[in-house]
Amino acid sequence: MVVLQVHFLLVPILTSIMGAAQYMMQDAALLNYMDQRFLSLEKRLEKCNQDVLEYVDEFRDFSKMVLSRLAGLNTDKAEVKNEVEHLLTRLEHAQRDIDYFGSVTDSNACIEVHEDLVKQQLLEEVEEKKKLKLMLNASCDHVLAGIKSLKIVKKTGGKHGSWMKDPGKKHAKIYLLNGSVNNVILQFANIMTFMENNQTLKARRVTLPSPWEGTGHIIYQGFLFYHRYGSINEIIKFNILRRNVADQMLLPGAGRIPAYQLSPHMKIDLAVDEQGLWALHAEPETGGNIVITKINHVTMAVEHTWDTPCNSKDAEAAFMACNTLYVVYNFPSGGTSRIQCVYDVLDDVNTYINPGLHFPKRQGSHSTIHYNPKEKQLFAWGDGSQIIYKLHTEQKV
Repeated sequence: MVVLQVHFLLVPILTSIMGAAQYMMQDAALLNYMDQRFLSLEKRLEKCNQDVLEYVDEFRDFSKMVLSRLAGLNTDKAEVKNEVEHLLTRLEHAQRDIDYFGSVTDSNACIEVHEDLVKQQLLEEVEEKKKLKLMLNASCDHVLAGIKSLKIVKKTGGKHGSWMKDPGKKHAKIYLLNGSVNNVILQFANIMTFMENNQTLKARRVTLPSPWEGTGHIIYQGFLFYHRYGSINEIIKFNILRRNVADQMLLPGAGRIPAYQLSPHMKIDLAVDEQGLWALHAEPETGGNIVITKINHVTMAVEHTWDTPCNSKDAEAAFMACNTLYVVYNFPSGGTSRIQCVYDVLDDVNTYINPGLHFPKRQGSHSTIHYNPKEKQLFAWGDGSQIIYKLHTEQKV
């Protein structure tokens, strides 16, 4: 009986190991193919440059010989003089051409793009898009069409903060994270408990080992993901139930400038939608445009990155919904928030559109806006108020 139990335990373990090994072999084969392709291109480029240099040297030697021979001719004779002048003109033009050609030998103009290589690149791009659609679940086919209404649930805390539910869990718990630098999470049993006047007395306090920075943290599948205060781009994965750090990662390129110009306290904004965990940030190299990174919330590994045309100038917040980035803009002095840039990571043709969506019945600014894919609504923090926005969606065309 014990042997049978051990057998049943070993089968799935061995299957998992074999599957992982197969993926590793496929990755190794892909890397080897890319390495061989680069070596081939480098050799062809080196040969091309060498051929050009040899031709330049040969032509210059020949031109010296021609000039030397022409000097010895009797140019007083009319028939010889005309031929000499014609030949000298041709030589002068050719000399200018060869000097110009020699000056650009360092460029890639001489690289011959092979037809098979072009076809291979196109096939790889198609395959990459197929993998992305598979990874991001192409069945997510709705788009935001309007913000129907808002509800100010409560006004508690300072100007900066965030509040949310865990869309990856069935419970109705509310989490409050007050301030742009803090290390205490307040957890409430449900939204009714949160709305009570003495709500802080009924909250469960969870203390983090290191404080967060900004208001772009998110709670998903029982874990708090947050930008660690004092670091440039370190993201912490904290187990709320066990109260310990489960993992951490460094987000490439992030943390040097604010994600949104009107929210200078936030360098990295984490988001959740139907497909899981995302990170939003801006980079100087992109001119301040927002960069999207898909993160595997289990392994804390980067799955893919997109450079968007959505600029962080005059932006105050953003959120992901159904594979799509929605950037919220405002005025520096505060006013009506509006969505002015939309970027679908699976449809880069119909992007950078201005849908003209305004947040209703409210003047001010938002410290953070998070989308809850389970309830299809936004949890926002605006000037110390905790707000819920209900959304109207439509099928993608």
